Amino acid sequence: MSEPVRTCIGCRRRAPAGELIRVVAVPAEAQSDGAPQVVVDARRRLPGRGAWLHKDDRCLESARKKNAFRRALRVSGPLEESLW
Repeated sequence: MSEPVRTCIGCRRRAPAGELIRVVAVPAEAQSDGAPQVVVDARRRLPGRGAWLHKDDRCLESARKKNAFRRALRVSGPLEESLW
């Protein structure tokens, strides 16, 4: 059985899911502004829409500059930037 192929939100290159990390937006109940927080889904089991990213600082920085996290995760407001 072949491995699923996903697209990195930073560089837009396609790669097997095993080469990418999955991130999701989780509600931040403890934060005063209520902004969702982007977290790494290491087990790939967290609920919600996920986005995929290479394990490369350049892809992370590119995704951050392009607001790709908000678009890919379909979050309308601000995101907590603790991931980067």
